[in-house]
Amino acid sequence: MTAQLIDGIALSKSIRAEVGARAAALAAAGHRPGLAVILVGDDPASAVYVRNKVKACAECGIHSVLEQYDAALGQAELLARIEALNADASIHGILVQMPLPRHIDPHKVIEAIATAKDVDGFSVHSAGTLMTGLPGLRPATPYGCMKLIESTGVDLRGKHAVVVGRSNTVGKPMALLLLQANATVTVCHSATPDLAHHTRQADVVVAAVGRRNTLTASMVKPGAIVVDVGMNRNDEGKLCGDVDFAGVREVAGWITPVPGGVGPMTITMLLVNTIEAASATAA
Repeated sequence: MTAQLIDGIALSKSIRAEVGARAAALAAAGHRPGLAVILVGDDPASAVYVRNKVKACAECGIHSVLEQYDAALGQAELLARIEALNADASIHGILVQMPLPRHIDPHKVIEAIATAKDVDGFSVHSAGTLMTGLPGLRPATPYGCMKLIESTGVDLRGKHAVVVGRSNTVGKPMALLLLQANATVTVCHSATPDLAHHTRQADVVVAAVGRRNTLTASMVKPGAIVVDVGMNRNDEGKLCGDVDFAGVREVAGWITPVPGGVGPMTITMLLVNTIEAASATAA
C-alpha cells in the first residue's frame, strides 16, 4: 500500500478562492476585512511568516496592516498599540507574531487582544469556547488539520485518533476538534511510556512534537490517516516533519507531506478566521 497524499497546497488554493469571494462581497457592502500583524524584533523566521501572511491577505482582498517594532519595544507600549487596534473599526483581526522578546509576557499580550479579533484563537476565552463547544475562532493550525482530514472523505465518527503532542497551540485544541467530530481521542506526549502502543491502534495520527522521525512505519496502523504538523530539518538541511515520510507512506492510507501539507493551511485558516470576524461585525 502506498498512501494517498493529502495536498495542502491544492486545498489551500480552493479555500482561499472562497475567502476571496467572501472578502469581495463584504467589501462591496462596505465592510472590507482587515488584519493587523505585529512583529517585534528581527527573528528571521518570524519575518518570513509575517511576510507570507501579508502577501496572502493581499491575494485574497483582505486589507492588512503590518507593524514592525524594534526588539527593545516595551511591553506597555505594545499593549497600548493592541488597545488602539482593538478600537479600530477597520481592523477585524489582530495577530502578534510569536516568539516575543523575553521582556514581554506573551500571555498578557494574547489576553490584551479583543476576543472578537483573536484570529489566532490563542486566548483563554477562545480556548474556553472550544472546550465547551461554543462558536468561536479556532487556532489556525489544528483548524487546518481538520480541513485536511475532512478532504479525505473519511467520517471520523467512532474512529480512534491519536494526537502526539500537548501544546496549547496545536495538541490540545487538535484533540478537542477531533472530539467535536465524534472521534475517540488519545493524547500522547513526552511522558507517554509506549507511544507505538497507542499509534498502532489509531485510525488517525496527528504528529505535532517538533522532532523528526517521531512516527515511523512500524508505529502506524495500515490504512491510517497521518497528519504531520512538524517543521524540522534533516541532516541535509532540508525541511521535514515529525514523520518518517518515506517509510510511513508505504503503510498509511493517507498522509500529508512536509512541505506542502499543514503549512499552507495554517495561513489559509487565519484568513478564514479574519473573514469570520469581519462577517460577525457586519451582521
